[in-house]
Amino acid sequence: MRPAASSAVVVENLVKRYGGVAAVAGASFEVDAGEVFALLGPNGAGKTTTLEILEGFRRADGGRARVLGYDPANRSTARELRERIGVVLQELAVEPYLTVRQVLSRNASYYPNPRGVDDVLDIIGLAEKADSRVKTLSGGQMRRLDLGLGIVGNPELLFLDEPTTGFDPSARRDAWEVVRALSGGGSTVILTTHYMDEAEALAGRVAVIANGRIVAEGAPRSLGGREVGEATIRFRLPGEGSPAGGAGSAGGAGSAARVTLPAGLEAGAGRLDDGTVEIRTADAVSVLRSLTNWAHDEGVELHGLTVERMTLEDIYLRLTGYGSDGKMEGEA
Repeated sequence: MRPAASSAVVVENLVKRYGGVAAVAGASFEVDAGEVFALLGPNGAGKTTTLEILEGFRRADGGRARVLGYDPANRSTARELRERIGVVLQELAVEPYLTVRQVLSRNASYYPNPRGVDDVLDIIGLAEKADSRVKTLSGGQMRRLDLGLGIVGNPELLFLDEPTTGFDPSARRDAWEVVRALSGGGSTVILTTHYMDEAEALAGRVAVIANGRIVAEGAPRSLGGREVGEATIRFRLPGEGSPAGGAGSAGGAGSAARVTLPAGLEAGAGRLDDGTVEIRTADAVSVLRSLTNWAHDEGVELHGLTVERMTLEDIYLRLTGYGSDGKMEGEA
């Protein structure tokens, strides 16, 4: 645990039950002031319930939560906390007959130091829709408006619950720039998302929640030992030779000479259906050195050479109990 003085959010052994079911079962984590923190987990894992407790919408049954130094369940300080946070929920209730500008202006009036409405309209890409009624917006435009309502108060802490669901690729990237700009300006951002590329692009740290508990926490690049795990080296060789051995003889008339790997690399190599050679290894540096030295000495081109470790999605699926085929462990 980091010192509380540097933390915008502190969660210790948080518990929330619905009947006999624990939606949150002892979750603990901290979020540093000014960082972007992603809370990842499958549906029903406790993400949204945890956020709702931190936002003050639900009361915990056990444990401790502090948001900007406040107890979010304390009604006497609820208004002070609300003036310092922004919330983007999966669905917001917005009056359909108000215009986009009217909705943003009204929400801005609730805060002591709001952003300019025109500035927010530009940020969320709805300047041309400023005087359109909310009911005329598309689904993606509604999510942009939701984001605008979250940032119009110029919050110290912004909660984003799956903020880019329904966005096209361009709109998603625009939303990412908004989040980066907020973080760069000193705001703290806590987000949930099912998009692993989004978590990796935005978050300095991520926590994975499963069955109401935090099962891993760290930087996206190192979560779950990702940075030191097995690497996969892929490339294509000229000709049609198999990397698993075989004579390097020419094929039939008009065919290119086959190329085989040196003996030290053949045993661990395989070929995909498209002819790509694939080597899985825990010692990528040594294998790459041997491979590239051989290719240089023999004048062999390694087309499309790449080195990949487990993706964040691979780690996420493993941590949440899913195999590489997307099925729960033990599932037929």
